[in-house]
Amino acid sequence: VLHAGVGGIEAEAVMLGQPISMVLPEVVGYKLVGNPQPLVTSTDIVLTITKHLRQVGVVGKFVEFFGPGVAQLSIADRATIANMCPEYGATAAYFPVDDISIGYLIQTGRDKEKVMCTKRYLEAVGMLRDFKNSSQDPDFTQVVELDLHTVVPCCSGPKRPQDKVAVSDMKKDFETCLGAKQGFKGFQIAPDRHNSIVKFNFEGSDFELAHGSVVIAAITSCTNTSNPSVMLGAGLLAKKAVEAGLTVKPYIKTSLSPGSGVVTYYLRESGVMRYLSQLGFDVVGYGCMTCIGNSGPLPESVVEAITQGDLVAVGVLSGNRNFEGRVHPNTRANYLASPPLVIAYAIAGTVRIDFEKEPLGINASGKKIFLKDIWPTRNEIQAVERQFVIPGMFKEVYEKIETVNKSWNALDAPSDKLYTWNPKSTYIKSPPFFDGLTLALQTPKTIEDAYVLLSFGDSVTTDHISPAGNIARNSPAARYLTSRGLTPREFNSYGSRRGNDAVMARGTFANIRLVNKFIDKQGPQTIHFPSGEILDVFDAAERYKQAGHPLIVLAGKEYGAGSSRDWAAKGPFLLGVKAVLAESYERIHRSNLVGMGVIPLQYLPGEDAGTLGLTGRERYTIIIPEKLKPQMNVQIKLDTGKSFYAIMRFDTDVELTYFHNGGILNYMIRKMAS
Repeated sequence: VLHAGVGGIEAEAVMLGQPISMVLPEVVGYKLVGNPQPLVTSTDIVLTITKHLRQVGVVGKFVEFFGPGVAQLSIADRATIANMCPEYGATAAYFPVDDISIGYLIQTGRDKEKVMCTKRYLEAVGMLRDFKNSSQDPDFTQVVELDLHTVVPCCSGPKRPQDKVAVSDMKKDFETCLGAKQGFKGFQIAPDRHNSIVKFNFEGSDFELAHGSVVIAAITSCTNTSNPSVMLGAGLLAKKAVEAGLTVKPYIKTSLSPGSGVVTYYLRESGVMRYLSQLGFDVVGYGCMTCIGNSGPLPESVVEAITQGDLVAVGVLSGNRNFEGRVHPNTRANYLASPPLVIAYAIAGTVRIDFEKEPLGINASGKKIFLKDIWPTRNEIQAVERQFVIPGMFKEVYEKIETVNKSWNALDAPSDKLYTWNPKSTYIKSPPFFDGLTLALQTPKTIEDAYVLLSFGDSVTTDHISPAGNIARNSPAARYLTSRGLTPREFNSYGSRRGNDAVMARGTFANIRLVNKFIDKQGPQTIHFPSGEILDVFDAAERYKQAGHPLIVLAGKEYGAGSSRDWAAKGPFLLGVKAVLAESYERIHRSNLVGMGVIPLQYLPGEDAGTLGLTGRERYTIIIPEKLKPQMNVQIKLDTGKSFYAIMRFDTDVELTYFHNGGILNYMIRKMAS
């Protein structure tokens, strides 16, 4: 079964019976050769691949992994690599089936007779691959190669998954980032403040924070926390650390959110869970957790110290994404790392450490303990995995899945066909998307004299557009919730309030790390050009809407990267954004914009805001012809007298149909009504 990620808006349409449409993709062959080095984990491999494929450019393409190196990877390793597909931008990433795949089915408790039948079928139709036999390699649109032996232990950050840093270079790289110009690899901290230290008290003891201090360490996310080799590796490292007398500072927010109950089972049965717990890595739940910004608050004294020193505090997590403002508002730097490295950095308490030359810590006996002293070997990990990751474990956990959660089973689920809206609810509210909808189609009109709401650079993510983390106390969303009688403790997160359009519209472009070219500082604000006032983005959009002014957004490359977050399209739609003009789009976000009837416009090759001399302070008229066709060029006129052309990124005739209907949801309503 081939799977491809889709946007939430597309998924809603599919549930209503609408098929998915896409342009026939190119297929890139990613050839793996060589053997991984002993200390390298699947996380290191996937972060290396993510950086490589971002450089190659695979947005809108399929990626198939092949070559003799694939035979060196377990199914869990392959799943880790394929599951990072959104981070390198491909439509789908997959490994063909081989004997290791068949062995995995047996290991996880599937019926052996059915598994063997499956194998015979795959052999008969020529789909069971021998990766060491190059004669079986298919033809690809393009082939790129990675020698697994060249992969080294690494992290990615401090602001993007594709910004890989070798662990041996982490200290130097972070210190370079401190002084570098504000950007993906820079914080613009004055040189005389690089070694600032802030003293603080936590639970009666004195501590110090500096730039690079780790305040969040989370073993989290779907990708890494279902992989036995890295999870057991983390557990064995924790065991050796505890036995060596190492600890984690108590103010560091540590957490463990396994990928499934199976993971908890083998961590417990193998005996490593208690060592993880001793270092503070207790199970906090199952799911995204810290990776999506649900770590919860840091201790007040820690926040005060970070604020007082304007420190670049650090989160280290085994997640998929580390975009600005996503993990926690008080961690300006966030690094993706393997679960064992998360524990290592938690023990060290800083990313400004050279593990080869500096000890992780000094135990009570005064002995210096280095990372190499406690890092488990591949043989140690494999021995524990063979002993404890067994078919019976999977069967036992799966059989209990419908009965084990008594709290869930006790919930009263209504049986009505129609949902009963509760006007008092601040979580679920009837949305306005179908207000005023009629069966008759309205011809799309030219967008006249639109103002630019925001002007961005490259890599604006869906986390910038529609954050999922905590709701800032001084934000428009907070003011709305306060008006409904809620206290700050009850605000919860944007992610928890996705059923309330009033909150989500106010949360659109509310990321505290937003960089808008109109404003000389980070933050969710913009200029309301008719008045010249600097306002929160939502407040400015409301003023434009009340005056009847349409809006557009200007952006650079990779607009909409990251999570396939439908509110990153729904939110701008509710603010009155009619079009986005960007250099390139992440595939799913472009699709979501189409789904909401927002026009994705793309500069012609070789052109951008700079070459066209656009400041964003102009007013834009986008000429919409009566007869449209996929990817046609449309004229954009400015109030300065200039004009230029851009590509209207409706890629298929089906997408044009959605646009004529004002979006895919309107199309589905009309289709069902007729």
